[in-house]
Amino acid sequence: MCGIFVCYRHPDVQAFEQKALRLSNLLSHRGPDSAGCFIEDQTILCHERLSIVELENGEQPIVQPDLALIANGEIYNHEALRQEATKHDLGGSQTDSDSEAIIHAYRRYGAKAAHFLDGIFSFALYDRTNGRLVVARDPMGVTSLYQGWNSSASHAVFFASELKALHQVCDYIISFPPGHTFDSMGKPYEKFYNPQWKIPKHLPSAPVDYTLLRASLEQAVRKRLMSDVPYGVLLSGGLDSSLVASIAAREVAKASERQNRLSNSLEGPPSPQMIRSRLSTFSIGLKGSPDIVSALKVAEFLGTDHHTYHFACEEGIAALSDVIFHIETYDVTSIRASTPMYLLSKHIKAAGYKMVLSGEGSDEIFGGYLYFENAPNLEAFQQELVRRVGELHFFDCLRAHKSTMAWGLEARVPFLDKQFVDVAMSVDPREKLITGSRIEKYILRKAFSTPEQPYLPDEILWRQKEQFSDGVGYGWINMLKAVASACVTPQMMASQPKHWVDDPPATKEAYVTRHDGHLLP
Repeated sequence: MCGIFVCYRHPDVQAFEQKALRLSNLLSHRGPDSAGCFIEDQTILCHERLSIVELENGEQPIVQPDLALIANGEIYNHEALRQEATKHDLGGSQTDSDSEAIIHAYRRYGAKAAHFLDGIFSFALYDRTNGRLVVARDPMGVTSLYQGWNSSASHAVFFASELKALHQVCDYIISFPPGHTFDSMGKPYEKFYNPQWKIPKHLPSAPVDYTLLRASLEQAVRKRLMSDVPYGVLLSGGLDSSLVASIAAREVAKASERQNRLSNSLEGPPSPQMIRSRLSTFSIGLKGSPDIVSALKVAEFLGTDHHTYHFACEEGIAALSDVIFHIETYDVTSIRASTPMYLLSKHIKAAGYKMVLSGEGSDEIFGGYLYFENAPNLEAFQQELVRRVGELHFFDCLRAHKSTMAWGLEARVPFLDKQFVDVAMSVDPREKLITGSRIEKYILRKAFSTPEQPYLPDEILWRQKEQFSDGVGYGWINMLKAVASACVTPQMMASQPKHWVDDPPATKEAYVTRHDGHLLP
């Protein structure tokens, strides 16, 4: 993934250029490999690149005589879109970058291009022939994107991957809605992803197809192994990350077997690029934490190259202000879970990796949180699933995306693959209910219960869910609460700043996070 900054219809774009470059540079942690800028008329497109695919010839902005593009993310169906463009004589490819497929889609489908993309993305495309700007964000909001305005320049509009690039020039900012397109020559927001399961009060009725469910997740993982750089899997030892690791390990083994057959048919030794080592997996936790123990069991079962990192609570406390700076939220639960992920990402990037797979999204799709068993009826259960999936970009997606991108590490989330989500969310919610005979996420576990060729040991496949911040070690949350309690007095809680009046922190821990963690010793 990368970082993007856009200014459109600025009244004095030449005078704003240096400011735009400085704002874009605030995103350089997201794209440490290179930077680029396009300026024309009243438009500026800035890009900070993290090279994952097409390392040598994938620089952005991609500028053509009639179009200019910047994009963050990965387009998994880029080859199909490229072939389609050739078939319909829509122009050749300038690069082998997957992002250029967005241009091919635009040439054929116009502002509806995002509907035909399979991937995770935030992009801005400027049509040089008519001054049109098209901006879109992927259906689940896996990539982060914000939009802002400045009241002193009412016609100007700004977009950026992170808030920190907008707050200096915008006095009103929103999170750009996932699954929508902004078109300067059409509707302000056009929804391009609106499956039937999202329709209010719709109650899915499809019976669970375990084979289809399993195949859809396998395909989702397979897509996300598109990479020209070393990658691995974040492995907590829970069900979701363990399934992702198991599928990825199988795919790596298949690729290795194909490469070995190819190398045996060639003269001379195979090139290093043809040899893929076994899958790498990574876990983090306090010493003796549940995740560390379970992750090791999974890694041994799968035969992965496993890396375990232990962290001390004091290390997490020291990182808190940096974590809040990068994830750009004061949500206590997000901060608790982001801190270990942030620390782990630092180690992974230092070890030479640029991309990891992660297990976010499953709990929202399958009703994996234990409170789902309190749903009064099927309608309420389904509505809560839809709500939780729809808000992922505020919480779990935001955490996974920004905690890793803080170090220039890209996280891909197979459970939020568009096709997989549509399959899983179309299942009759009766199949997802937590009952006396069914543990949470029963149908997902059942889909991968294949004793003849097991994906996971039964003790992992049927392991009850741990919250991420609990799984890394219960002492982490306990220390956060204890340190906050020691730093924040009752008087401080009673006399909070006036600008907090609309959303006052209810706990001392929340009070500390609202101060960006700077109250901590």
